[in-house]
Amino acid sequence: MKIIKLFSLFTLALVLITCSNNIENPIDKIEDDNFKYFSEKFADLKILRYKIPGFDELDVKKKTQLYYLYEAALSGNEIIWDQNYKHNLLVKRSLENIVNTFSGDKTSSNYNEFLIYVKRMWFSNGIHHHYSAKKFEPTFTKKYLKELIVNSEKVNFPLEPNQSFDELTIKLTDIIFNPSIAPKRINLNSNDDMISTSANNFYENITQKEVEQFYKNKIGSKNAEPISFGLNSRLIKKNGQIREHVWKLGGMYSASIEKIIYWLEQATTVAENELQKKTLELLIEYYKTGDLKKFDEYNIAWVKDTESLVDVVNGFIEVYGDPLGYRGAYESVVSFKDFEATKRIKAISDNAQWFEDNSPLMESHKKKSVKGISAKVITVVVEAGDASPSTPIGINLPNSNWIRAKHGSKSVNLGNIVFAYSQAKGGALKEFAYSEKEIELSKKYGALASDLHTDMHEVIGHASGQINPGIGTPKETLKNYSNTLEEARADLVALYYQLDPKLVEIGVMPNTDVGKAEYNGYIRNSLLVQLARLEPNADLEEAHMRNRQLNALWAYEKGKSKNVIEKKFENGKTYFVINDYNKLREIFGQLLREIQRIKSEGDYDAGKKLVETYGVKVDKKLHKEVLARYKKLNVSPYGGFIQPRLVPVVEDGIITNVKVEYPDSFEKQMLEYAGKYNYLPTSN
Repeated sequence: MKIIKLFSLFTLALVLITCSNNIENPIDKIEDDNFKYFSEKFADLKILRYKIPGFDELDVKKKTQLYYLYEAALSGNEIIWDQNYKHNLLVKRSLENIVNTFSGDKTSSNYNEFLIYVKRMWFSNGIHHHYSAKKFEPTFTKKYLKELIVNSEKVNFPLEPNQSFDELTIKLTDIIFNPSIAPKRINLNSNDDMISTSANNFYENITQKEVEQFYKNKIGSKNAEPISFGLNSRLIKKNGQIREHVWKLGGMYSASIEKIIYWLEQATTVAENELQKKTLELLIEYYKTGDLKKFDEYNIAWVKDTESLVDVVNGFIEVYGDPLGYRGAYESVVSFKDFEATKRIKAISDNAQWFEDNSPLMESHKKKSVKGISAKVITVVVEAGDASPSTPIGINLPNSNWIRAKHGSKSVNLGNIVFAYSQAKGGALKEFAYSEKEIELSKKYGALASDLHTDMHEVIGHASGQINPGIGTPKETLKNYSNTLEEARADLVALYYQLDPKLVEIGVMPNTDVGKAEYNGYIRNSLLVQLARLEPNADLEEAHMRNRQLNALWAYEKGKSKNVIEKKFENGKTYFVINDYNKLREIFGQLLREIQRIKSEGDYDAGKKLVETYGVKVDKKLHKEVLARYKKLNVSPYGGFIQPRLVPVVEDGIITNVKVEYPDSFEKQMLEYAGKYNYLPTSN
């Protein structure tokens, strides 16, 4: 839970409000040296593109390594589909075959609605929305689905043994159209059995209580260096026996993992140094054995490798998709360091101990020695699995608390991704900001403010604080509230320091007006703009959305008596206006102190009360208003990317160069990936 998704950390505030807000019109096709960052828009999504600046200047050895890691990343791409829902690959292969071979009218409105459904599925790596986790409602009919199947080539439909096309049609129709089948990929309602009511493919025939007891028995007594049990396996109960199906070579997902290993092995042959080679070899051994102790060894080596230009995240990493926070989603991010842009984030990491010492946390909850936080800005080459098409903007790994405390962590800002998002501008700022002064402050400092927030959230936010001895890990103690509280805590660390003169002193911002711009954007987004993502009458369920409202609403309520944040209503529109920035900073500090206490002490009841009181329920009247205001902007609330393509130049069996191509069709890229990286069976 250390990767911060764009449209997750600041949602629309980052892109539509604070990233280069010098244009306030709805998104259009923006060009930079004839490069179009914006590609298309459908449903609630916009599809963008990003460049890889500096790639052509790399030597052939580094280009070759990046190509091998690129192939390793994409080789595991279908794993996330199966993790998200057990029938995703069946639906994927079937609908892709229709797109490829349908012989009917592809210009009809029916086909267009079908294609939008397919594109939404591609974007979300399955039939559930990538953010809300609710199953898509198709806007074409059951009858039309049958027509599509009948008029498509039969050879590539994924029929099961002895299954007829009529039976396949019935099954697909039920999966896609029946609202009672797999309605939500992840259910975080603590009043339900969150395992049996979640459609993800992490568990089978097992209850939440059984899962919790299984890992309670497995973990046993508290360990100072706990293994991340469950991170790389599926838990099932069969014939009364509970077993883990491990994701490894020879185990579950073996066909994809075999390819990942092959390309990682190629990458070791062109490693920059011995430590990088050792790190990759440990990752390979982990994939071969499924040994989570080996994964810890890999993470320790990965953290120590701060000298290599090329870097990669590859594995089962983030646990947002599991309501209990055990299972890791497959993802990969391949990158190289942007030395010039790294200076800002490095200045923050170099002062990490100062930030820890001067935080408002209880003394017993502060780290006496902040270990090895390396920080950099990276240029992304490719992303895969859970990191694509909707991508992170910041990463802080590893997630293991004991490794972070003892060996340190890596924090990165995905520089070219952030820049590409900034080119897709929107008009939310003018609509939801109260005054011209607020708008001008955002235009002047918004982009820097959001960069600093990302940097501090990752570098000093996730790395701050410590858990009391013998308490256990947050996923054990705080359970389904752990992710929300951790993201809230990291946000609050960043917010608390964004008004601190220390940032001016170390040269990362010119004055504290930058912090004021971030406060304005954070409150505006958390209490207003992000509501545009919710359906009418819905609660907040995604961890990052909950975290933001929790922080902002708690601050609003606590500051009411002194009018710290004022709720104004003018011309039929609601605004939230900050009257006292310094007092708001104090309030953020108070909440940070409390959330750290909850995490340090494992206080589940207090954590639950905080999230349920401030982070879940939405003012329905205000929500209706925001939806109406936002609709007029013609802006898509979510965005993701078409990836660059690496093409090796081979002479006499040797790679002599690697070229970058920039595809411009989301549909064509998804079909290309489907044809090249379809290693898994339709059911595992």
